[in-house]
Amino acid sequence: MSGEPDRRLDLDPSGVRGGLEAFEQDTGDRPPFYLSKTEIKLLAISGVGFFLDAYDLFIINQVTVMLQFVLYDGKALPAGLHGLVNASANIGSVIGQFGFGYLADALGRKAIYGKELMIIIFATILSMAAPTGPLLRAGHPNSVLVWLFVWRIVLGIGVGADYPLSASVSSDRVSVRKRGVILAYVFANQASYVHNIGWGSLIGSLVTMITIAAYKHVINDEGKVSRADGIWRIIVGLSLIPAFATLYFRLTLPESKRYIKARQRVEGIDSEESTMDETLKKDDSSSEKHSNRPATHVMVEKKQHVLEFISYFSEWRHLKILIGTCSCWFFLDIAFYGINLNQSSVLQQIGFGGKGNAWHVMWETALGNLVITALGFVPGYYVTVLTVEYLGRKWIQMQGFLLQGLFLAILAGTFGHISTAGFVVNFALLQFFFNFGANATTFLYPAEVFPTRFRASAHGMSAACGKAGAIIASLGFNALSMHIGTNNVLWIFFGCSMIGAVCTLLLPEVKGRDADEIDAQELREAHARNRVQ
Repeated sequence: MSGEPDRRLDLDPSGVRGGLEAFEQDTGDRPPFYLSKTEIKLLAISGVGFFLDAYDLFIINQVTVMLQFVLYDGKALPAGLHGLVNASANIGSVIGQFGFGYLADALGRKAIYGKELMIIIFATILSMAAPTGPLLRAGHPNSVLVWLFVWRIVLGIGVGADYPLSASVSSDRVSVRKRGVILAYVFANQASYVHNIGWGSLIGSLVTMITIAAYKHVINDEGKVSRADGIWRIIVGLSLIPAFATLYFRLTLPESKRYIKARQRVEGIDSEESTMDETLKKDDSSSEKHSNRPATHVMVEKKQHVLEFISYFSEWRHLKILIGTCSCWFFLDIAFYGINLNQSSVLQQIGFGGKGNAWHVMWETALGNLVITALGFVPGYYVTVLTVEYLGRKWIQMQGFLLQGLFLAILAGTFGHISTAGFVVNFALLQFFFNFGANATTFLYPAEVFPTRFRASAHGMSAACGKAGAIIASLGFNALSMHIGTNNVLWIFFGCSMIGAVCTLLLPEVKGRDADEIDAQELREAHARNRVQ
């Protein structure tokens, strides 16, 4: 064989029909963070869901500020409904992560991928179509929040489904040497979609500021505060652009080679001696057969997958890893979402949320969010991308939990009398170590530590546990802040960070670890034991 990468499946210039099997083109002669054209295409397809997740997360706390003026004459939203609106997308995410993660393993990635993006598009359109005019004239402003709550749950189902799907689609197609970097690039879309360099939260803040600036004359000079109703619809609707741009490519992406090989291994189709290339020479026909099976076969395979999953995780060596990925993500998201879904409220409490008329409140809230994002989020993502294949996932996660705990303790101990500049510096460092830490690695771990045949299911379960933590934080933050004070809520987040650090001890290092090779060896050993018995 020559040293040239295998291009047997590169049937079209775009690489989509070719499957974007980036592992075939990794010759190992460049740094892990260097991206080939195939990897960039893969990231453009798989990363959009995380852009939408981050965009939604970081604009909703600014949208709720606008709704204060549209619905309640500048007064605070009802605490219960405010918490429900903040938590709604996360509630839906739990459903999407569990359900679509299981289906992606049982039926294949190709059969499911793209459907979650259709759900996101549909729910976004319905969210921005909230009928504020008729409901306000009827004296029912709370009904607008209920409307948003319902459709943001549907939106969350699509966003949640994207976690196990995009993680698996990416991990299935890249080499072990670059797997962590590629997954970090995918996840970095939480902070931009453009070139996958990690800015979604930054884009959300910039879009909000630009739109608010465009409305300055009509709101600030003419006093037409009700026009803020147009601002939040614009910033919500703009997320449809990358969603529509990516939909076709997701729907037409073929099944990955690794997934087909994993199913063949379990079904006894391939021999133990076959290599990746030998096993998958018939990849095109195998993929078509896999995605066009009769309904009865699909039902049998779904049942088979459940039994395989239960059998695999009935062993403590596997179960403890699943407990580790689920618990770390759960405790991380209590702190992460508790802070970020309520970032505007926290900024307002320390005097950075704006004073004066409606426009200045909205502008300074958006500015505060932008400053925090630019100083903390983006650098944290970049450092993770550059160092993950050198430092390892476990080290990054452990130090991330410990240092985020440190800065949460500083903020909790000084809350109420720290200067605005001091608060912003500490808050930015907190965000930096969220993202150069557990916020990135809790996503990476389940996509790397579990074998392909259980990867999406386990990733979905882990992510769903994270969203459960986010729901608790979303619903409890405002109520707890009113009863025990924001500083004491920050101490609770500090405790969650310390527990997360302890739970990290359950996890192995996955740098350079091929879960499929380990799984194949365990299957051979089990087969040998059965033959002896």
